[in-house]
Amino acid sequence: MSTATSTGGKELSAVSTESLAALLVAKERPPRPSALSTSLTFGWRAILKIKHVPEQLFDVTAFPIMNLLMFTYLFGGALAGSPSDYIQFVLPGILVMSVVMITMYTGVSVNIDIEKGVFDRFRSLPIWRPSAMVGYLLGDALRYTIASVIMLVVGLLLGYRPDGGFGGVVAGIALLLLFSFAFSWIWTMFGLMLRTEKSVMSVSMMVIFPLTFLSNVFVDPKTMPGWLQAFVNNSPITHLASAVRGLMAGEWPGVEIAWTLGWAGVLLLVFGPVTMRLYNRK
Repeated sequence: MSTATSTGGKELSAVSTESLAALLVAKERPPRPSALSTSLTFGWRAILKIKHVPEQLFDVTAFPIMNLLMFTYLFGGALAGSPSDYIQFVLPGILVMSVVMITMYTGVSVNIDIEKGVFDRFRSLPIWRPSAMVGYLLGDALRYTIASVIMLVVGLLLGYRPDGGFGGVVAGIALLLLFSFAFSWIWTMFGLMLRTEKSVMSVSMMVIFPLTFLSNVFVDPKTMPGWLQAFVNNSPITHLASAVRGLMAGEWPGVEIAWTLGWAGVLLLVFGPVTMRLYNRK
């Protein structure tokens, strides 16, 4: 009796398994997620990392404020006659410098996830391949926005008055965010290439520091030697700072905006494919 019961149980189990398998095969698979939805999901993941580790916001709060106070009150009197006059020129420049500098953390985040093995899981998912990278950049766009708002609030308290009003300020920040999104692809490439996060930071600083300081962020290039002016006047940071400064001042610097958009397009077209090629071969 027990043998018959056991045999019957096994047959019933086999039938149930076959039925379940047939049901799963017959059922339609859920549609593949779109590129937009997966990119936004990875962007939300980046934002949640900020929520759980709020210390990440230190570089977008304390560092920009320190730069603004230091350069305004140390050099304002010597360069423009008074700090109140100098801040009208330097605040958009320091805003550009601060946001461009923190783009390096995109590459650092990518490198950390690679070291933890998270990227192996991402690559196995049936999703649009670039969505993981785009998600990092979308999440960091929130950090860039926070840095910009903090800088403007502190600047207003110190006496900065943008003649372009709210519209000019929003246009300037939007252009800055667009350029920073494209510029960040450089650091995602280094995040995939280099072995440690410290290496990514070191290489990033070697590029960002000369690029931001050899620009019109702090002073007019007309006071520089001719050979240096040739470099500064053609720097992407100079074009970006001039465009943001002009928009916030209520002007429409069409040439500088065109140069900035052109540089952003070149950076995206060059480093985007290179990054994805490294990502696929990692």
